[in-house]
Amino acid sequence: MGLKALGYIGVESTRLEDWDNFATRLLGMQQVDAAAKVRAFRMDDRKQRLVVTGAENDGLGFLGWEAESRGALEVLAARLEDAGVAVSRGSRALADERRVGELISFRDPGGHRVEVFHGQEIATDPFKPGRPISGFKTGPLGMGHVVMNVATVDDLLPFYQDILGFRVTDYGLTPYPLYFFHINGRHHSFAMVGSGKCSFHHFMVEMQSLDDVGQGYDLAQLEEGRIAYTLGRHTNDHMTSFYAHSPSSFFVEYGWGARVVDPDTWQAHETFDGPSLWGHERLHLPDEQRVRMRNMRLDAAARGVRVPDPNCAWLDSVIARE
Repeated sequence: MGLKALGYIGVESTRLEDWDNFATRLLGMQQVDAAAKVRAFRMDDRKQRLVVTGAENDGLGFLGWEAESRGALEVLAARLEDAGVAVSRGSRALADERRVGELISFRDPGGHRVEVFHGQEIATDPFKPGRPISGFKTGPLGMGHVVMNVATVDDLLPFYQDILGFRVTDYGLTPYPLYFFHINGRHHSFAMVGSGKCSFHHFMVEMQSLDDVGQGYDLAQLEEGRIAYTLGRHTNDHMTSFYAHSPSSFFVEYGWGARVVDPDTWQAHETFDGPSLWGHERLHLPDEQRVRMRNMRLDAAARGVRVPDPNCAWLDSVIARE
């Protein structure tokens, strides 16, 4: 027993009103709370998934991971304390604020606030998207995924693997260490980039339809400077997506079509083809870094790297033989 999904994300922001528009009109979330210093948004039948709190700085506030049961929550709390990690029991007021039955909180070695909970509240009224979309892919896969920039992966790897129970899906070592972790069928719910920085890189939400992504891409292009990565496809999770500049100092990936893994049989492996098969031109990067990332995509294309067609067993067998 252990963690089963990413339940919610908390963001700190100096631009609450901008988040109102971004989360609803672009991402398609439903706003459910608009207090003076907080915004809360739904994505599905859960009462809230994204919480944005007014603050003096912009960035990640907290990550909320769902435990399989109350017993699993207690086991994890004990394991953290045995490892010398300071664990705080969430008050009833905080649990109500998070819309959960019970929670604990602690800091990972990178200083990020992590919350683990059980009993996330279910809404009685249907989800009403902020714009017409077919919906978000959540359920047992959780809210989506998060990616962190970290100074070094050395301290965080044993913490997330040995204590929290995350399992490596795949990893790359060039041009910097990049590790992807799963806790359910989603290819990765968490990833860390050993970039030497300490920051929140992005969170991802996955849509039920490619058209949701394409229409979101059209809307994002109407706003000058909103696009951070152009439309493209990732090599490891096969996601087709674009990245938008959020109102805070990180990106949001908006995607469709990611692969689903079998946690019981999946074998971790190293990847060598770079992060993207095509597209994902990183408009926010200086020219030199953009060229380096572009050359990685062109090299993969020149070698004929493709995502196997899930509907063609013959093609898969040919690729496997080659």
